[in-house]
Amino acid sequence: MPFNSDEAVVALMARHILQGERPIFFYGQAYLGSLDAWLVAAGFKLFGQQVWVIRLVQGLLYLGTVATAYLLARRVYPGSRWIARAGVLLLAAPTVTVTLYTTASLGGYGETLLIGNLLLLLALTVHAGRDRPAHWLALGLLSGLGFWAFGLILVYLMPVLITLLLALRRSPGRWPWGVLALAGAVVGTWPWIGFTLANGLSSLRELGGSAIGGITPVSFVLDAFRHLYNFLLFGTTVIWGLRPSWSVEWLAAPLIPLVLAVGLGTFWFATRWLASADPSAPGRRLLYGVAAATVTGFVLTPFGADPSGRYFLPMAVPGAILTAEALSRSPSRLLANGLALALAVFNLAGTAGSALRYPPGITTQFDPVARVDKRYDQALIDFLLVEGETRGYASYWVEFPIAFLSQERLIFSARLPYHEDFRYTPRDDRYPPYTQAVEASPRAAYITARHPELDENIRRALNGMGVPYRERQIGDYHIFYDLPRKVIPGELSLGMR
Repeated sequence: MPFNSDEAVVALMARHILQGERPIFFYGQAYLGSLDAWLVAAGFKLFGQQVWVIRLVQGLLYLGTVATAYLLARRVYPGSRWIARAGVLLLAAPTVTVTLYTTASLGGYGETLLIGNLLLLLALTVHAGRDRPAHWLALGLLSGLGFWAFGLILVYLMPVLITLLLALRRSPGRWPWGVLALAGAVVGTWPWIGFTLANGLSSLRELGGSAIGGITPVSFVLDAFRHLYNFLLFGTTVIWGLRPSWSVEWLAAPLIPLVLAVGLGTFWFATRWLASADPSAPGRRLLYGVAAATVTGFVLTPFGADPSGRYFLPMAVPGAILTAEALSRSPSRLLANGLALALAVFNLAGTAGSALRYPPGITTQFDPVARVDKRYDQALIDFLLVEGETRGYASYWVEFPIAFLSQERLIFSARLPYHEDFRYTPRDDRYPPYTQAVEASPRAAYITARHPELDENIRRALNGMGVPYRERQIGDYHIFYDLPRKVIPGELSLGMR
């Protein structure tokens, strides 16, 4: 699993927290809170600043998700321990996409899944009438904390809020507890509130999807249809584990018919159970609510322009539990056990097959040009340090991993495009102190990756300016170095747009 820039940003934030910084949001993105970086900072404090520590933190978060999913299934289906066990099996051996986003950190998915499960458990406690003021306060605090960490928590909050409002309607005397939950929410989300009060509504705009790179809104209706198409074609295949989120290749192809049959069967059963009045109905409706809110949010917001599948992660727990319920209705327990094990084997085979195809491995990169072979990172770092090229310009997917792995001895500014069509957004240059360090440096090197046309443009521009240089290829990295004077990207006419 490559160590890519999004994860490197979390790692750098964690290091900077230990050095005294107090970031509220993910660098350069005012909608993704820094909670994950704070947890990683705690891991760094205990075990040192290593990549494996980031993965350990994510693993512990997911362990919490699996454990609370078991409790959730037991609460929804108190008469069937088998459903809880089968559901946990499908989460312990999940699809490759769930494995990816609960192992590599992108800033908040692990926290969202765990907090979401806790919210569902508390909502069921309220629905059953076994609640106390402390439950409402905890609901508020977790809701606020989850909202600050990652707005994706809203797909849990929508069905949970409906449950709470129905509870207040049944028992008007609980309204003071509702106020307590609201106060807790304010406390939990205070970092977001404080930032918004100080900096305006930029965080709210980004929460609505304005930060999704590469989107070109046309009209609400047309965009909604496009997003629905993305869901039906790309979303379902990722949710069921038929393909990895970064590719359209099929995984464990011989078992795909079985997985499709179980997936479609679960969906058919779920529609039949929708109006059920059995004891499991309240909990089942909460699970439906999370899935429905996830799909609705994907279709109706700009996030639907992202076909990677990561925004369907909240469907993992409801999907596993509902699938387990469908399997439990098999004609025999032997058949149910066999189907559950077959699904787990399918998921593990898809994950193992993806890991063995390295590069790219199990990657967060769904743009092929950004799939840099990370086996050459240390060779690149060693070369740059030997040559004294510690400052310069690179693309987003090059800059941050080498900054973290070199203990920030190598500082490059993300001022180069990585898209093959030379699209570039200043948002890629996420950390102003790095840019300032490069601006203050008397010399600068250039690093590109998997972009020969950009290499040729740089080469042509430097030759046209009469600036001599040397070149070096290290794996996927191409370095322009040993320039006699500092050349900034604005002088090169690189064709960025």
